[in-house]
Amino acid sequence: MAKAYVVAILGATGAVGTRMIEQLEQSTIPVKEVHLLASSRSAGKTLTFKGQPVTVEEATPDSFNGVDLVLASAGGSVSAKLLPEAVKRGAVCVDNTSHFRMDDNVPLVVPEVNPDALNHHNGIIADPNCSTIQMMMALEPVRRAFGLRRIIVSTYQAASGAGQSAINELEDEARDYLADKPMNAAVLPVKGAEHHYPLAFNLLPQIDVFEEDGYTHEEWKMIHETKKIMLGDKNSPAIKVTATCVRVPVPIAHGESVWFEVGAGNTPSADELRAAMSGFPGLVVQDDPANQVYPQPINAAGSRDTFVGRIRPDQETPGAYNLWVVSDNLLKGAAWNAVQIAEELVARDLVHVPAGAAEKFM
Repeated sequence: MAKAYVVAILGATGAVGTRMIEQLEQSTIPVKEVHLLASSRSAGKTLTFKGQPVTVEEATPDSFNGVDLVLASAGGSVSAKLLPEAVKRGAVCVDNTSHFRMDDNVPLVVPEVNPDALNHHNGIIADPNCSTIQMMMALEPVRRAFGLRRIIVSTYQAASGAGQSAINELEDEARDYLADKPMNAAVLPVKGAEHHYPLAFNLLPQIDVFEEDGYTHEEWKMIHETKKIMLGDKNSPAIKVTATCVRVPVPIAHGESVWFEVGAGNTPSADELRAAMSGFPGLVVQDDPANQVYPQPINAAGSRDTFVGRIRPDQETPGAYNLWVVSDNLLKGAAWNAVQIAEELVARDLVHVPAGAAEKFM
């Protein structure tokens, strides 16, 4: 009989956490028992798993006693504090925050792209940034078939990337704007920043804080996460990457305009690129401009798939191309990718913490 697993969801009441519950319900993972963990403010609430009521518990180190798998999306500081405690108690953790992504002891995984990185985990696996994940889905089949040496990406990121409070703020602002009332911004572009600006009927060219070099941390993440996922080295010069990340007034699903150069000497046609992408799991090609068929966030919301279109060569630069990619940032960009990682861990019999691994995070 296949083993059944005790699974904990940390941050179970958040926008990603609730979707982790739904994705776990639909997954191939045999679940023996589920624990829903959150802050003391949410403790005592009742959610459901497979139709059964489950009471939300306050997350403490001892919450992970007897737990096999942890799916975490409760914020970086919470992961930093609690996931090493979970590993110490024998649980394997999939973390959706940014805290462990650049840790050399932690694999950063998109299951369709680099699943073998899981073979060397130390109890914590990082779920990449939502904007990085969908770009990897579109470009990995290109890299495998034709090589990849340069990426320039501009993102069009939904409000939900900043949490449920940002979605609520966007909706409130839109109502106020249409009623000719002042819009009150308190969340975006960054909740803890000195200034806040409305997103409704606006664009915000800032996601996360600014670094000293003028790039935002979101842009920094896209650059270095791409290198770590594709090349196993967050600082590798083998693929040049740059990004501009923009928040747009869309509730759910990010869009990205990606310019890329394939390997030297390769000049595939747009049809050859479409063929390579069409065979890639989880990637759906929607690319028929004559009939105005292309990916749109409103259609991608609620889907596990990543959608790619507008695939065309750069007419000025041989070996360079453009594409447009859209994905639900809360599903493939977060909750579904995390559950996929957990499914892969189960399939590879990797739901165990190697000896001495816990000390790497203490």
